[in-house]
Amino acid sequence: MASTSTKVGHGLAKALGIKLDYRNETGAAKLTRGESVFSVDSADSYIEDEPSAIDWVKEQVPTGRQVFNYVHNLFPFTKWIMRYNVQWLIGDLVAGITVGAVVVPQSMAYAKLAELEPQFGLYSSFMGVLIYWFFATSKDITIGPVAVMSTITGNVVNKVKAQAPEIPPHVVASALAIIAGAIVCFIGLVRLGWLVELISLPAISAFMTGSAINIAVGQVPNLMGLSSVNNRDSTYLVVINSLKHLGESKLDAALGLTSLTMLYLIRFIFNYLAKKQPNRRRLWFFCNTLRTAFVILLYTLISWLVNLHLPNHNAKKSPFKLLGTVPRGFQNAAVPTVNSDIISLFASELPASVIVLLIEHISISKSFGRVNNYTIDPSQELVAIGVTNLLGPFLGAYPATGSFSRTAIKSKAGVRTPFAGVITAIVVLLAIYALPAVFFYIPQAALSGVIIHAVGDLITPPNTVYQFWRVSPVEVIIFFAGVIVTIFTTIEIGVYVTISTSMALFLFRAFKAQGRFLGRVKVHSVIGDHLLDGQDKPGNTRLGADSDPDKSTRNIFLPVDHQDGSNPSIRAQHPYPGIFIYRFSEGFNYPNANHYLDHLVSTVFKETRRTNPHSFPRPGDRPWNDPGPKKGKEVVVDNRPTLKAIILDFSSVNNVDLTSVQNLIDVRNQLDRYTAPERVQWHIACINNRWTKRALVSAGFGFPATEDNEFSRWKPIFSVAEMGGSLSAAAQAEADENKELRAYLPKDIEHGQREVDSINISDSGSSADVNTHLKKHRANGKVTVVHGLNRPFFHIDLTSALQSAIHNLEAHAGKHQFQEDGVEMTAVEHDAPIKGSSS
Repeated sequence: MASTSTKVGHGLAKALGIKLDYRNETGAAKLTRGESVFSVDSADSYIEDEPSAIDWVKEQVPTGRQVFNYVHNLFPFTKWIMRYNVQWLIGDLVAGITVGAVVVPQSMAYAKLAELEPQFGLYSSFMGVLIYWFFATSKDITIGPVAVMSTITGNVVNKVKAQAPEIPPHVVASALAIIAGAIVCFIGLVRLGWLVELISLPAISAFMTGSAINIAVGQVPNLMGLSSVNNRDSTYLVVINSLKHLGESKLDAALGLTSLTMLYLIRFIFNYLAKKQPNRRRLWFFCNTLRTAFVILLYTLISWLVNLHLPNHNAKKSPFKLLGTVPRGFQNAAVPTVNSDIISLFASELPASVIVLLIEHISISKSFGRVNNYTIDPSQELVAIGVTNLLGPFLGAYPATGSFSRTAIKSKAGVRTPFAGVITAIVVLLAIYALPAVFFYIPQAALSGVIIHAVGDLITPPNTVYQFWRVSPVEVIIFFAGVIVTIFTTIEIGVYVTISTSMALFLFRAFKAQGRFLGRVKVHSVIGDHLLDGQDKPGNTRLGADSDPDKSTRNIFLPVDHQDGSNPSIRAQHPYPGIFIYRFSEGFNYPNANHYLDHLVSTVFKETRRTNPHSFPRPGDRPWNDPGPKKGKEVVVDNRPTLKAIILDFSSVNNVDLTSVQNLIDVRNQLDRYTAPERVQWHIACINNRWTKRALVSAGFGFPATEDNEFSRWKPIFSVAEMGGSLSAAAQAEADENKELRAYLPKDIEHGQREVDSINISDSGSSADVNTHLKKHRANGKVTVVHGLNRPFFHIDLTSALQSAIHNLEAHAGKHQFQEDGVEMTAVEHDAPIKGSSS
């Protein structure tokens, strides 16, 4: 008896004129138990229920356990901190100190890129490594100032300075960190980290390469002491102006060029030694890693000796530019100033800032996760960098994200856990309080050399670009477009161009997704020169094809046009006259639905003829686009087959939408008019989603098309499988094998291998025949249908779909063979149409 809510719902539907059996043209209720020929006594029946809106709501509402897991996953350190041990601590100490020696000079150099004083780079480094480990799912990542983000911050600072010079630069940088960090943190908290996947590898590579060139060229004026060149211009202008004013170079050039040369020379020497002396590889690695700290200390010493008697400790009196005074401690710790006035000044730069925070960090963390055999959680990583940028400005930090160079160093140094960041934070803290007096004498030209050396590793090498070309030439064009745009404009514009062009390429491919018509081909498995055809010796039955269906002769489906690269000499034709198998290549949704179905219809019209050529008694009844033969011309006999059935392969389709389903309905109606008075049978294989089934059933698919709403007798083919547990054959496997070895029947050799994924019904179509076949399949266990009996035209694979289509056509045609010009039509040579036996 129906519940009260059901009665109320049905009453409202009737009052509003809503047809609850919408699109159920054939009266599916008659098929709910498969009473036509498939007896419920043959096997355990299964009626597939459609998902409801309530089911969808229940799937979306988190359970208490899911809420607990969500909160727990926000703090990943709780999963490993209680198992922390001495061995992990030693690895973290070594890695943390090594990274600390690199991050101190780099952070002060990057602060200059951000148009800030050096101490703000130290503040950002300290907060980045200190906070990140609480939320980290990557042990290798080092959070802090990076060259690209620092350059973008510098552009924002300069833009705001031009409009509101009264606002201090560090206030602007802190506000930018707060807003960008809040956006990134929100994306992570709502678990939208998958959005990062929208940014393609060519876009990331172009962004990194173009930015590296932009930053390196921008440091040339400081390297050479060219004070009259604006290093914030476009890259090509900086190159031109640097060449124009090259004669104005000062003593800074001697320090800058020699420091840059020394950095590359040291790296070359220690890499060479590591190859020649593998047993000392780790020693040479650490020596190589400390080259930045060594060069900075060396040139700081030189600078101190040159400026030993500097008047009044005034950096401007030095013969070359010095870093200058760096205050001790956190002198700029305060509550950040964030208001609408400040935000409005850099709002246009905010998207680029957020994108850079995302792509730098996620791309680096994923890469090192794969290298070191662990998986990161992108959403949690966004939470980590979001919280870092939210809290960092309270101590004066500006936007920070993952650093490629420092992450690589940390990984190679043998880091064991994210706790290494705390060690690095201690090193930076010591530098903030103990080394400000030393920082005063650091030459700015040497820092420029450090920056150029660091960003040089971000440039995509030519060999990698060539590999890109081998994989996808069109994406290499996008790569170069992004690099060129970055060089001739700005980093921000380059980011937008690469991402938008990659997205445009994706959309083009989605809109123009090309479906394929499939043909059936019989194949044999071959190992070496031995053909596995199911005809091995009787004594080897357990090892032959009979024991392994994958090694037997079988049918496969290849594109008829061989656009997949398969051998074109293989005859992959349509499997049966009037039956077409069509595979969707990249989903089936509103962007590509028309493109798919236009291709389907045009090919069907080209390769078939109208079922009733005399359906237009008068010339005026014909459509304008099919006027027929010219007056006085003889009608040429058309030997093409008529359209009988269409099989759709949904293996690449996960979801459908209103547009795609409506287009499918329109095509079905169009083809039914084309085949009138017959109707096209639609079989759909490999459906992956319950909601897709529901949508297709609502549109009238999944059960036979009938004429005049009358149910005609048809011949279903259902796929069955053995039930698990005590009802399966596995429970008696050993006994069955022994029995087979003792009493091998020769007739089994002649019988060959039986298809186990479908039920073959004899021409009579009686329930007794079905039961006979099922009993054979049930000899070793109980079987049940895989898909619901109420959806007989939804199939588990293409083979069962084709079998069902052919059986129904033969039954409808009175079991006579399809012939053209007196010759039986076959799908493929040596592979005749299925007639009551396995294909």
